Amino acid sequence: QVQLVESGGGLVRAGGSLRLSCASSGRAFSAYAAGWFRQAPGKEREFVAAINWSGASTYYADSVKGRFTISRQDAKNTVYLQMNSLKPEDTAVYYCARSTIATMEPGMWGLWGQGTQVTVSS
Repeated sequence: QVQLVESGGGLVRAGGSLRLSCASSGRAFSAYAAGWFRQAPGKEREFVAAINWSGASTYYADSVKGRFTISRQDAKNTVYLQMNSLKPEDTAVYYCARSTIATMEPGMWGLWGQGTQVTVSS
């Protein structure tokens, strides 16, 4: 069974950086779009970033544009989210996901990881 496993979360001070990784069992990302979403306590899951199947196109939420970078390394079956200039409002559980197309709509993503906690202190 194909699974996605996130790692790299943790506690960081505002202005700091973290790199999240999402590793798949098997070739889960091959020919699929990959994305990152986040969910803060009491809030709905929201789109953060996505990358298309080839890696040629990337998409970002306005709130993270210029600070976060999504990338993929299909040879390692892994997707990354480099997060710089972190803010307290970035605190959330971050999830990676797989879909046939890159979209901001969480309901269109069919395979999810279990999430990793990111906490940014002020």
